[in-house]
Amino acid sequence: MALSPDDTGEAVRQLQRRLGAAGYLSDAGVIPGTYCAGTRQAIADFQLDRGLAVTGICDEGTWTTLVEAWWSLGDRPLMLRSPNLRGDDVAELQRILSRLGFDVGRIDGIFGSLAARATRQFQENAGLDIDGVCTADTVAVLRRLSKMTGDGPGIAAVRDSEQARTGQPLAGRRVAVGSFGGLSAVVESVSADLREHGAMLIDTQDDEPTQQGATANLFGADVYVGVEASEEPSSRVAYYAVPAFESAGGRALAHLIERHLRDVVPRMTVQGMRLPILRETKMPAVLVTLGPADVMTWRSQRIADAIFLALTVWAP
Repeated sequence: MALSPDDTGEAVRQLQRRLGAAGYLSDAGVIPGTYCAGTRQAIADFQLDRGLAVTGICDEGTWTTLVEAWWSLGDRPLMLRSPNLRGDDVAELQRILSRLGFDVGRIDGIFGSLAARATRQFQENAGLDIDGVCTADTVAVLRRLSKMTGDGPGIAAVRDSEQARTGQPLAGRRVAVGSFGGLSAVVESVSADLREHGAMLIDTQDDEPTQQGATANLFGADVYVGVEASEEPSSRVAYYAVPAFESAGGRALAHLIERHLRDVVPRMTVQGMRLPILRETKMPAVLVTLGPADVMTWRSQRIADAIFLALTVWAP
């Protein structure tokens, strides 16, 4: 559900209730059923805390994240199903299992096959019924044991850091590339350079963000690079990060791209975020957000060269 400041009525009331339940909106100064200034500020605060683009507008991604924030671990049974269960409760389960040494993959709040396997392994070790379903009984034992683990990064973060440290040659590396909102010329130039140097290209640029992530995962990409235009004058390179996990490989590549682009695109920042494309991809991923397409188009070759050089350095 997407909402804008022009919307009123029950949909906005539902949005306000969700914001209130998440702790971002109080009754004071809010006009029920109206997308008022207080509602817009609450959305912006929520987006900032959740690593989303801060617009104050409730787009589909913001609404989905807000719905997922509704769930706490133990509110519902967690199990493997299609489509996968998603929510803050899944992320909390992944964090606890990871700290206990069970491999859940990335902490992304998506209950997939790795989370189900890790749940079964935990149940086996804890003497519980082994069914891969996280019920109240499993949660109770998880919480008791988690008090003994401390606040370490967990196995997921350790593995990701090790993979980022070792790297692999660019030749033969499977690279997924995509673009949003223009600047396809940048992606085409990067793709041509990568092919020339022996990389295996996975072209996702004609797909929506969620589908781009699915395509990159399906073909086993080693890295994903997305490029998008923006109406905002500022630019950034984003990589996947949430409070309990960040992609070490994505962070390293993001800083390399920023370093190579700083003379081409001034005032570029590096930011850990929870944007949909970064969350959906299972490999290190970055999203390069540039300024307006009409301003950046004439720099497209220099931007492409900088991204390609960053990838060659990132892949020692």
